[in-house]
Amino acid sequence: MKAVVWHEVGDIRLDEVADPRIEQPTDAIIRVTTSAICGTDLHLVRGTMPGMVPGTVVGHEAVGVVEEVGSAVRGFAPGDRVVVGSTVACGTCSYCRAGYFAQCDTANPNGAQAGTCFFGGPESTGPVDGLQAERARIPYAATTLVKVPDAVSDEQAIMVSDVLPTGYFGAVLARVRPGNTVLVLGAGAVGQCAVASAKLQGASRVIVVDGIESRLEMARRQNAEPVNFNVEDPVATVLELTGGIGVDRVIDAVGVDAQKPSSGPALDSLPVDEATFEAEQKKAGPGGNTESGQWLVGDAPTLAARWAVRASAKAGTIGMIGVYPPTFDSFPVGEMMNRNITVQSGNCNHRRYIPGLLARVARGDIDPTAFVTQHVEPTSMIDAYETFDRREDGWLKTTVPM
Repeated sequence: MKAVVWHEVGDIRLDEVADPRIEQPTDAIIRVTTSAICGTDLHLVRGTMPGMVPGTVVGHEAVGVVEEVGSAVRGFAPGDRVVVGSTVACGTCSYCRAGYFAQCDTANPNGAQAGTCFFGGPESTGPVDGLQAERARIPYAATTLVKVPDAVSDEQAIMVSDVLPTGYFGAVLARVRPGNTVLVLGAGAVGQCAVASAKLQGASRVIVVDGIESRLEMARRQNAEPVNFNVEDPVATVLELTGGIGVDRVIDAVGVDAQKPSSGPALDSLPVDEATFEAEQKKAGPGGNTESGQWLVGDAPTLAARWAVRASAKAGTIGMIGVYPPTFDSFPVGEMMNRNITVQSGNCNHRRYIPGLLARVARGDIDPTAFVTQHVEPTSMIDAYETFDRREDGWLKTTVPM
């Protein structure tokens, strides 16, 4: 079958690979009908999520049809239309039973302390071959798969595989409550879902910071208030918009590949000096491109985190869902502590939120297809990766009908 395969930093290819097969009684095999490209996939190619094993199929979002099930899979049968949760979870350990599916004790073969197991990730996460392929093996299928209601299209369901639950989880981590003023840093697909989720959870006002006008315009269509960091200083603007107080809640949907402003007052008032960001960049992507061109490592890895702390009201709360790899250890701890700010972070517990979000999509409470801006054929996926990596206007979320 055809699949997108990771070979080394800066090198992914559309390869011919072996068809997946049942390896454990808890497995299922699905035929992928829709996949997608995520910003997290770019971390793998840029090298800001280290430890990838050459030959790994990438991708962690899919909708498909069940073709075969293992002997222990009772709730699914061939022909069922399903969405795949991006994180793999056994469903029976104490963490899964408590809803912390991303911290499953069993799914990651590296051991109970290894952390999240997800599709198409580095060695530390399994690895499990990913979902940008014609077919895929789904471990612990009874938990990792969720049946898609007839009223939900494939394009809607693919958004519930990862980005919508992750945005929703960001609002949960930030403790969004009715009446709150919320700041979302990053207006990519997850950031847009975080805006929608903050509103679903009762936020009365949402401010969004990004540097790409088309993304900010999409946030405006959600009635969020856009701030372009290439034109304004986002911290100063947020304080001005909130009467000098700051926001109640912040959602960091950027992570380690943050980029410095290219112009404007924010470029002149960066929270740390150039040397600090250069050192962070080398730490974030030691084998990646830190100069110019394709697959460029973000040149200000802690900028979103630093802006989050400074734009927050005293005793505010920050939810971090942007990717920061385990090897990255820089954070403005002193500023956070001095202002009594609570920070919560983590990988999304997808299985906890997918069923409820599918129901909300089916009811029409939210339509995440508004954030899908590109559709590409599987044979064009590498070109799509390269364009998405360059952060070009109009490339927010790309789906791949198979």
